[in-house]
Amino acid sequence: MALTTMANEMRSKNCEVCSDEIGLKEDGEVFVACYECRFPVCRPCYDYERSEGNQCCPQCNTHYKRHKGCPRVSGDEDDNGDADDFDDEFEIGRNRAIPNPNHGLNHSENGDYSEQQLRPTRPGFSSIAESITGKDFDGEKEIYSNVEWKERVDKWKAKQEKRGLVNKEGGGNEQEEEDDILMAEARQPLWRKIPIASSKINPYRIVIILRLVILAFFLRFRVMTPAEDAYPLWLISVICEIWFALSWILDQFPKWFPINRETYLDRLSIRFEREGEPNRLSPVDIFVSSVDPLKEPPIITANTVLSILAVDYPVEKVSCYVSDDGASMLLFDALSETAEFARRWVPFCKKHSIEPRAPEFYFSQKIDYLKDKVQPSFVKERRAMKREYEEFKVRVNSLVAKAQKKPEEGWVMQDGTPWPGNNTRDHPGMIQVYLGSAGALDVEGKELPKLVYVSREKRPGYQHHKKAGAMNALVRVSAVLTNAPYLLNLDCDHYINNSKAIREAMCFLMDPQLGKRLCYVQFPQRFDGIDRHDRYANRNIVFFDINMKGLDGIQGPVYVGTGCVFNRQALYGYDPPVSEKRPKMTCDCWPSWCSCCCGGRKSKSKSKKGEKSVFGRFYNKKKKMTNYPKKGSSLLFDLEEIEEGLEGYDNLDKSSLMSQKNFEKRFGQSPVFITSTLMEEGGFPQGTNTTGLIKEAIHVISIGYEEKTEWGKEIGWIYGSITEDILTGFKMHCRGWKSVYCVPKRPAFKGSAPINLSDRLHQVLRWALGSVEIFLSRHCPLWYGYGGKLKWLERLAYTNTIVYPFTSIPLLAYCTIPAVCLLTGKFIIPTLTNLASIWFMALFLSIIITGVLELRWSGVSITDWWRNEQFWVIGGVSAHLFAVFQGLLKVLAGVDTNFTVTSKTAEDAEFGDLYLFKWTTLLIPPTTLIILNMVGVVAGLSDAINNGYGSWGPLFGKLFFAFWVIVHLYPFLKGLMGRQNRTPTIVVLWSILLASIFSLVWVRIDPFLPKQTGPILKQCGIEC
Repeated sequence: MALTTMANEMRSKNCEVCSDEIGLKEDGEVFVACYECRFPVCRPCYDYERSEGNQCCPQCNTHYKRHKGCPRVSGDEDDNGDADDFDDEFEIGRNRAIPNPNHGLNHSENGDYSEQQLRPTRPGFSSIAESITGKDFDGEKEIYSNVEWKERVDKWKAKQEKRGLVNKEGGGNEQEEEDDILMAEARQPLWRKIPIASSKINPYRIVIILRLVILAFFLRFRVMTPAEDAYPLWLISVICEIWFALSWILDQFPKWFPINRETYLDRLSIRFEREGEPNRLSPVDIFVSSVDPLKEPPIITANTVLSILAVDYPVEKVSCYVSDDGASMLLFDALSETAEFARRWVPFCKKHSIEPRAPEFYFSQKIDYLKDKVQPSFVKERRAMKREYEEFKVRVNSLVAKAQKKPEEGWVMQDGTPWPGNNTRDHPGMIQVYLGSAGALDVEGKELPKLVYVSREKRPGYQHHKKAGAMNALVRVSAVLTNAPYLLNLDCDHYINNSKAIREAMCFLMDPQLGKRLCYVQFPQRFDGIDRHDRYANRNIVFFDINMKGLDGIQGPVYVGTGCVFNRQALYGYDPPVSEKRPKMTCDCWPSWCSCCCGGRKSKSKSKKGEKSVFGRFYNKKKKMTNYPKKGSSLLFDLEEIEEGLEGYDNLDKSSLMSQKNFEKRFGQSPVFITSTLMEEGGFPQGTNTTGLIKEAIHVISIGYEEKTEWGKEIGWIYGSITEDILTGFKMHCRGWKSVYCVPKRPAFKGSAPINLSDRLHQVLRWALGSVEIFLSRHCPLWYGYGGKLKWLERLAYTNTIVYPFTSIPLLAYCTIPAVCLLTGKFIIPTLTNLASIWFMALFLSIIITGVLELRWSGVSITDWWRNEQFWVIGGVSAHLFAVFQGLLKVLAGVDTNFTVTSKTAEDAEFGDLYLFKWTTLLIPPTTLIILNMVGVVAGLSDAINNGYGSWGPLFGKLFFAFWVIVHLYPFLKGLMGRQNRTPTIVVLWSILLASIFSLVWVRIDPFLPKQTGPILKQCGIEC
């Protein structure tokens, strides 16, 4: 009776693997794959899991029992179930044991599948109702001779023909067999996790543990053996080394579980884009953020927009929103030109399947553009398109030239009205829809994705929160106009390099098991226009290809600000859905008072817990059922309508929702937007009148909309730091969400990076200052979110992201110590014993071996690794150091620092900015360190030459550390000299002055000389 009730409850459920409806058995009951936990799985997925998978339930890992009518597979001999008709068809001896090739394979926590589970289905002699894979036939064929096997196969075919499952003429309908194969392929996972080979990762982990042990003994030796003649230097060096050890632990252990992932785009298409059926891929809203079009050239933004409009995704499911936070008429007119050019560019891209679909970068490729192009008209159309693009560039550049000088009366639009954004700090909200509306078709008459210009309202005296505030405005506008369930955000200089990038993300987000628990899918950042040697580590290869893959194996990568596809529900501050736990099995033999004592109190407490966390768990499940009645033909939804939509709930559910959740206080005064937040799958309620949505969209970007709401606190991009990306991802992970790192073979997005030294240091300064702000805020990972679901290794990674700027202080001291030792003749290490020498050698060898093994499993080149090490020192003694002091001044004293937007170059000259030099105070500390250490080397060598052979031994240790500093700062020195070897006089003067003063003062004081005690003796001048 209990099982029958459970089966009846599953009638309305869909399969959790393929999302299809669960069918009925021959007796009319709902098919139940697993009687232990009743996890909803349809019959085809059950058959596939038994034949090609690990034969276990995806939820409870219980071995699947064979149902009547199902083919026998290896491993069924252990079951005690009754024999069925399959044994009659194939007279298989029960005493014969067939090994299970999939023994020991389990679903992982994330719902992914092992490599053996993902083999394609071999059709063999199969059908959807009853299938026997080729693998099973092969196993039986080994036991019987060819004649016996042929007789058994013929006998089985005859029985199948009697049942009508196989046609007598050709052994089955070919079209049906092809459809069955496609259906089987569609039910397979959309992605898989590829762990690092044990031969690569296990030695790496062993060396890490050995290095940790060696480091402990090394630090013990350093603490227990002070240098008596240089005690201050010894103390400073030991403190620095302890800090470096802690910093290494924070950086190293989050890389303990690195993984790779692989997606299957063909399976995504088969499952959600079936021929003759509506396209079921989820819509996506794409955000492009821009601040100053004079520093971010409109032609770069236009290329990003064009690559979005031409993306390989259903056009009705793509909307592009461009945020102009500078209210510039230049960008407004440039987007108008871009929309017109897109009518010709988009059909050209899709017709010839070109990559990338940003025209500037497509036409500048130095490759054979005729490769894989078979249409004879391609060359002619490409030449015509290139000519049209050059004309388009001329028109956009003319707009830029015109915008260089603003008229005294301000800008005027084409209709003669003044431009509302003439005052960039005091203007109303503006929205303009260019494409996507009726009549906006391409030259072939096909629909184009929607393109929307957005500039939020700004007024003096209000806090606008920079990029985070602009992104939250886009979230609300897009929710009112299109309300796609997923959001992709890009910087204006990051174009889509892989037209299938959105499909790559959908393989994770639309996965029936993993997708509901994902807050975002992060792609790595790749860059154009960087010199071959990557002098200043602009590509950040070590971070994106080592650290991020390590985090992907824990709870997911951090959000890096661009190239990220979000789950809209995660941005709204909801908790991830909690998987339903199967109820405990009870029987009717127990008295009623026993069940009350054992289970009554627990269930009651659970219900109360559900009431208290309505917003996170209970509410997230219930909101799917909400109905929104149509109120005439009015556009705006009143909150009363939302209350009416809750009438279907029982009294407890409705009271919990309405008493514990005040929509207006959380989301703001917009019933339309509040309604959109309840649509988990996106879209609008039936009967919505969309004619006046623009007016409501203007309302949600008004200056006072976020007042007394949770925007920037718990909802959307989080305020409080100029690196809002770290905070936003951190808050989601604290709620229990997971993220995924997607690295397709063809880079999904590409952007530009500052390649000259000054701009690069200012960029690093901005990132480091944001980390310092988070460290000094309530969101610091050291003390925030311990009641949540953030994993410990993930917490270590976030701690490292906000602590690393403080490493600049010990790093600066450690880089100064070699020069001081050379100038004074002292050293931080006393005479080495044999045991101490062993620890020193072991530590250096472990550092080298760790780096080598890390490069081995990650595939990063040694050049990229070395550039990263060099710039870690360069940035540490310059940008990170300034960030610490500026952060302390900003948080403690309220002294704010204004940052300018990093310029995006649009020059044609290759690496034209590499040798561009701009004066900045960030250059003084590293320049001083270089001069100090060079002077120290000269002084040390001179002293050794003067003092003879005995002084050369202690000199080598000092020289080693001095050369370590100089070699790491060499790219900085090279950038400082420039192409013409010219350096600003002020840099040279300040650096030489500071180094000279420091050296002279040190020699004059010489704190390491013993002080004389007693009377001062002077020469009396008398010859004795």
